[in-house]
Amino acid sequence: MSIDRDTFENTSEDELGELSVPDRVLGFLAANRDRAFEAREVASQTGVDTGAVSTALSRLKDRDLVEHKATYWAVTDDAERLDGDGGYERATALFDEGLGAEDEQSWREHSPEPHGKP
Repeated sequence: MSIDRDTFENTSEDELGELSVPDRVLGFLAANRDRAFEAREVASQTGVDTGAVSTALSRLKDRDLVEHKATYWAVTDDAERLDGDGGYERATALFDEGLGAEDEQSWREHSPEPHGKP
């Protein structure tokens, strides 16, 4: 998985080393939560060997963090489960650091679901 130069320069070696293959895979799927991918596509996008990605996906499925249908994989839509996973937290922090955190208000404005209080 590539990272931008700013992240490379401003992130410690320990922090960069913390992202395991499952963390990378989960982070990629979470960043692309509106799509499902084949394992080979995830491997290509993350720069991780296809066999390692397949193993990671199976382990993430066992933890109910990803869903699998036919040859496609997608991150779970269970936000509570994702929030409770430390790997997701590390991957999200690295993506936020490199790409910027999501603007919750902007997201809510463009979300198809109503988010107003009853």
